[in-house]
Amino acid sequence: MLAHDDHIAVAVSGGKDSLTLLTLLVKMEQRFPYSKITAVSVDEGIQGYRDEALRIAAETCRKLHVNQYVVSYKELFQATTDMIVKRHSGKTPCSYCGVLRRKAINRAATTIGATKIATAHNLDDEVQTVLLNMLHGDPMRIIRSGPVLQDGRSRFITRIKPLYEIPEKEIVLYAYLGGLEFQTVPCPHGNEALRNDIRTFLNQMEQKHAGTKFTLQKTAQKLREQLSTTIQPLQLRDCEECGDPTPHRLCEACIMLEAISQQPLADTVTAAFI
Repeated sequence: MLAHDDHIAVAVSGGKDSLTLLTLLVKMEQRFPYSKITAVSVDEGIQGYRDEALRIAAETCRKLHVNQYVVSYKELFQATTDMIVKRHSGKTPCSYCGVLRRKAINRAATTIGATKIATAHNLDDEVQTVLLNMLHGDPMRIIRSGPVLQDGRSRFITRIKPLYEIPEKEIVLYAYLGGLEFQTVPCPHGNEALRNDIRTFLNQMEQKHAGTKFTLQKTAQKLREQLSTTIQPLQLRDCEECGDPTPHRLCEACIMLEAISQQPLADTVTAAFI
């Protein structure tokens, strides 16, 4: 996943996974003097929730002597998650947030000159995504994912997932035993996502049939290996709005932002999480 002289942009949200990843990579970096780590944090604009996470992330970065670069939806997209949920969009907030967060992290990594982007996706995250893609009728997205997402045409910064094979409960244990402070309050919009139902289902299956999550992950990996040579790479062009690579006229983020701007404000607004 890494070279000895990589500049790694670590996506740090303030949660247990990202702070564990940052802590582990900082320990590893000490053995590689030509490497560099910068924490990248995204302010999605969720009142009463993201503020605490950013504070914890900043304090951890200071303790670990790591530079932190913060970028916001408001700055990049002239919209926040709270603003998005006030509109009749037809999608859950998580649907928008995931796409916009990926774009924000990539913009930040490009700005700081990173050669790799490290995200803290764990085993649970990955197998949930496998089932999500199946339920959404998009199995080919499984083929285009994995622990290392590398673009042979160099249009995107390589993304790596060092915690890809680590169960979430082990990360929680590591964080507690290591005395890491991390945000424990869930996102106020997260309960609307299909991923929550899939998480509950997989946890129940894992409790009754130990090894279910690893089996599902290995199955997805076998699919990637078998089909990777037969799948033609997407033909990319520049997004007409932002210039980022995309197979369509507009990238997914710009399509979403355009749709949001055309939606009316909701009649009733969900109370801000405090």
